[in-house]
Amino acid sequence: MNPNFADKYRPAAGIALFNKRGQVFLGKRNSTNSPYIWQMPQGGIDAGESPLQAAIRELEEETGIAQKHIKLIGHIEDWLYYDFPPDYKGSKKARGWHGQKQKWFAFAFLGPDKYVDLAAHKPVEFTDWKWDSLARAAKLVVPFKHHIYKRIHTEFSKFETKAQ
Repeated sequence: MNPNFADKYRPAAGIALFNKRGQVFLGKRNSTNSPYIWQMPQGGIDAGESPLQAAIRELEEETGIAQKHIKLIGHIEDWLYYDFPPDYKGSKKARGWHGQKQKWFAFAFLGPDKYVDLAAHKPVEFTDWKWDSLARAAKLVVPFKHHIYKRIHTEFSKFETKAQ
């Protein structure tokens, strides 16, 4: 691999949060007109932060779910890469990155649904949320992330029946 390749991708962490029924948390993305409005929580890794620390922080920021209400049940060892689409690369959101490289973690949700608070932090990332199957998640996310979600399904499908 080209040593400069990875430097063109923003480091991020992603979270597959499973409830007791083995369903995964999906958030409805804020400010989007796309038919692909659902995704799992994810976000950038801050300087000095490990991917796991970033995953826990991002989960709380995007869902309001505190660390004490989750349990790590798995992770994907590899970085998973995706490119931003051409019309996105020129936007303010891209900030010069070609795409993202993500570390993905699976957590069991240990609390009741009332612990989900999408307005816990500003700006609000999600306007709504639901529990759904991991297989269906790949069909609901933006197309440029389909290959990432298919890999997540391959790696984490074992948690769909035994989230705890």
